Amino acid sequence: INAELHGGLDFGFCIMSVKVLMVAEKPSISNSISHILSHGQAQTRRGIANMCPVHEFNGKFQNKNAHFIVTSVVGHVYTTDFPPEYQSWDKTEPVALFDAETRKVESDSKNRICKHLQVEAKGVDYLVLWLDCDREGENICFEVIENTEPYMSRVSGQQIFRAKFSSITAPDILKAMATLGAPNENEARSVDARQILDLKVGVAFTRFQTKYFTGKYGNLDAALVSYGPCQTPTLGFCVHRHDQIQTFQPENFWRVVPTVSKGHSSIVLEWDRGRMFDQGVAVTFKTLVEENTRAVVEHVAAKEERRPKPEPLNTVNLLKIASSQLGIGPHHTMQVAERLYLQGYITYPRTESTAYSPHFDLTGTVREHRNHPLWGDYVTTLLQNGLSTPKAGHDAGDHPPITPTRAATESELGSDNWRIYDYVTRHFLASVSPSCRYMKTTARVAIGGEMFTVTGKIVKLAGFTRIMPWTEKDDKPLPELVTGEALPITSVELKAGQTSPPDNLSESELISLMEKHGIGTDASMATHINNICERNFVKVEGTARRLVPTLLGIALVHGYHKIDPELVLPTVRSNIEQQVDLIAKGKAAFEAVVTHAIQNFKRKFEYFVQKIESMDVLFEATFSPLAATGRVLSRCGKCRRMMKYIDLRPARLHCATCDETYKLPANGTIKLYKELKCPLDDFELVLFSTGSNGKSYSLCPYCYNFPPFEGVTKMGCNECTHPTCKHSLTKNGVTPCVECSGTLVLDAASGPKWKLDCNKCNFQVKLVENAHKISTTDQYCEDCASMLLKVDFNKKDTPLENGETEYTGCFQCDEFLNDFCQARHGKMIHDKFRRRRGGGKRGRGGRGRGRARGRGGKNVDPRMTFDGF
Repeated sequence: INAELHGGLDFGFCIMSVKVLMVAEKPSISNSISHILSHGQAQTRRGIANMCPVHEFNGKFQNKNAHFIVTSVVGHVYTTDFPPEYQSWDKTEPVALFDAETRKVESDSKNRICKHLQVEAKGVDYLVLWLDCDREGENICFEVIENTEPYMSRVSGQQIFRAKFSSITAPDILKAMATLGAPNENEARSVDARQILDLKVGVAFTRFQTKYFTGKYGNLDAALVSYGPCQTPTLGFCVHRHDQIQTFQPENFWRVVPTVSKGHSSIVLEWDRGRMFDQGVAVTFKTLVEENTRAVVEHVAAKEERRPKPEPLNTVNLLKIASSQLGIGPHHTMQVAERLYLQGYITYPRTESTAYSPHFDLTGTVREHRNHPLWGDYVTTLLQNGLSTPKAGHDAGDHPPITPTRAATESELGSDNWRIYDYVTRHFLASVSPSCRYMKTTARVAIGGEMFTVTGKIVKLAGFTRIMPWTEKDDKPLPELVTGEALPITSVELKAGQTSPPDNLSESELISLMEKHGIGTDASMATHINNICERNFVKVEGTARRLVPTLLGIALVHGYHKIDPELVLPTVRSNIEQQVDLIAKGKAAFEAVVTHAIQNFKRKFEYFVQKIESMDVLFEATFSPLAATGRVLSRCGKCRRMMKYIDLRPARLHCATCDETYKLPANGTIKLYKELKCPLDDFELVLFSTGSNGKSYSLCPYCYNFPPFEGVTKMGCNECTHPTCKHSLTKNGVTPCVECSGTLVLDAASGPKWKLDCNKCNFQVKLVENAHKISTTDQYCEDCASMLLKVDFNKKDTPLENGETEYTGCFQCDEFLNDFCQARHGKMIHDKFRRRRGGGKRGRGGRGRGRARGRGGKNVDPRMTFDGF
C-alpha cells in the first residue's frame, strides 16, 4: 500500500496479495467486524469521510493472502428526491409531481460518503458488503456498489459478496465470513419502488393540502398537513376508534350475585346468564333465587391447565410490549433496540421471525447468563433441568428472534437501555422455560333452577412466570366441594352496571391493527406512529399511551371519507405492499408496479382536488379563518394596514386587507423589531429568536418569503446584501464561519450578552458581556480581513485605563478583545478565534490590533460585497 496515501500505515504484504474492501452500515459495526476478523490487530486511519474511519489488517480471503480495508457508510448513501425544478412549492403544481422524474441524490454531501467509497475502492479486487440484513440494507448494498465497482480492479470470477449476519458477535461474524453470498437486487429494487411511491404520492397530497388549509385557517397548529400512504391509514385506525367512542350509547344492565358459605369461607357465585338488560326481568330472577335458602352443588370438576410460555420475540411484539408494559413508545423503543444491537448486546432488532432455526445455539446463549446477579440462579436451575423446546412460531428466514447476545447489568446500560434489554433477556429465557401449570377446579351450583359457577386455581409449576413475575397467577383456592352438597345462601344481590365505550387505541393495539392490515413493515411501523404524533394528528395520553386524535386529525380522516374513502382505508396500501413484495421476490417487474400504482394515485389526486370543498366544509366548522386568528403585530408594506401574527404552527403573518399570508421561521419567537422598515418593500421588520442561548436575527416578512436573489428560498436580514440597510449582511457580517460556508454576523439585538451568530449553522461566538454597545465599523483587519468591532464599555466597570470606554479592534487578532471571546457550545472558543499574535494595548482606549483604512483592507470576504442587488 502506498503509505503516504494511507496515513503512513505500512503492512508489508507481498505483491501477490489481493485487496478486499468491506463496507458496513455504521462506523461502530465496521469497528467490531475489523476487531473480530483481525483478532484485535487492525490499524485505524481516517478516511475522506471523517465520520467513517478505515481499519486495515492482513489475513486470508478465499485461501489467498489478502489485505483487508474495512470502513462504513452512515445509513443510506442516497435519498430519492425530485430535480431542482420541482422543489418549489409555489412554482410547481402538485399534480405535476406524479409524472416528474425522480433521482438519487447524496443523503448528506457534507459527509462525502460517495467520495470516501470511491477512494477506498480504487484498485481493490473484492468487495464484501456488511449492510444490515433486511431490504433496506440490501438497497444500501447497491448504493455502495454504485460508488465502488467502477473503481475496482478486474479479476475473474465473483468480485462482490454479501455477508449475512444477525448479531455483532464473533461466532456470527465468522460464520458470515465463511458463508458469503451475493446481494439481492430484487429486494433492493422493491425499496426503490416504495421510496418513489411514497415520495410522489406523499409530496403531491401534502403540498396541496398544506397550501390550501394553512392559507385559510389560523389555528390548525400544524406546520404540515401531510398525507402518507402508510401514515394516513394509521391515523384512520385512531379516528375510527374515536368515532366508535363518540357514537357509543351506554346501556344499563343487572346481574344476580348470590353468596354461599362453606365452613369459614364465603364463595361468590357467577350467574350463567351473565347480565340482563331488562331490570324487571332481573328482579324476577333475583326473587326466584331469594326464595331458596340453600344452593346445591351439581357438579365439580378439576383438571390441569397450562399457561403457555411466550413464543420467541419479534419486532412487532417487542414494540407492543414496550408500549403497553414499559411505557416506552415504539419510535424510542426501536432507537434503543438498535443501540443495543450496535453495542453487541442483542441480535438484530428488525425481524419477523418467532421461531429459532434448528442451528441456533440456545444452550450457549442461556449459559452466558449463569453469573448474572438478577437471574443467574434461575439460569443455573434451567440448565440443570434442561431447556424446554421453544414454541413453534414463524421462521421468516430473515433474522432469528430478538435475543440477548451477552450478559449486562443495569449499571452498565442504564435507563431505557436497561429496561429494553431486561425485557428481551427475560422473554428469551421464558421462551426456553417450561409453561406454567395449574390445577383449575370448576363447580356448578343450582339455586331455584338457575345455574351458577365458581372457579378456583392452584399453581402446580410456576415455569416461565418465575422469570416474568408480572405474569404470575395467584392461587385462588376453593373449599373442598362435593357433588350433591347443599351450601347455605348468605346473601343475594342485584348489582347494576352500565356498558362503557372502548378506550382510545393504545400504541400496542394500533400496531396489531397495522400488522393485521399490512400497513408498513416491522421496521417502519414505529416511524408511521411517530409521524402522526409529530404532525399533531394524535396525542399520546396517560400511562397506557392511548392515542387520542386531535381536531385536525379527525377533520382530515372524515374529509377523506367524504371524498374518497380509499385514501384512508388500509386496503390500498396493503395492496401496494403486496405488489412491492412481489418485486422483492422477483415475481413482478419494477416499472410495471410503479407505473400502475402512480397512475392510480394520480387519478385519485385529481378527483381529490376537484372535491376539496367537501373536506373544507369540515374544516370551516372546526377551525377559525386566518382573519379571526392571531394578534396584531406589524405593518404590511403593500397596504400599510396592520398584519396579524399567528403563533400556532406554522408561524405566519396574515394581512386581511391584501389576503396575503407570509411564512415565518419555525421553532422560535417573533416580535416587532423597533418598527424599522425594509428599504426594499416598506414592510416592518420582525425579530426572530430561538431563546437567550440561541440565535436571533431580524427579517422582512416579504423578503423572507420572496427573496430578491436567484436560488435562495428563505432569507433573513443576516443573509441580505443590501448596500445601505444597517441590518443587512453587508453592514453586520464580520468574518467567515469556521464550521460552514456561512458568515458570522453581529447580533445587534443580543445586548447585553453580545454575540456573533453564523447565518447558516448554529455556531456562535460570545463577545464582551455587559458592554453598553457593540457595533460594526467600515474597516477591516489587515491580518485576517475580519470587520473591526467597536466596543462601548459601561463607565462604571470599564476595563480600560483612565476610565476610557471606547475600544475598536479585531475580535480574532486583538489580544485584548480575544480574551473576552468564547464559543457558544459551552467550551472555549474555536481554535481559529484563540489569541494568536501579540498586539493591542491592554487596558487602553482607542484602537487595538487590526486597524485598517476604509474598505480597502486586503482579503475582504467576497460574501460581504454587494453584487447585482
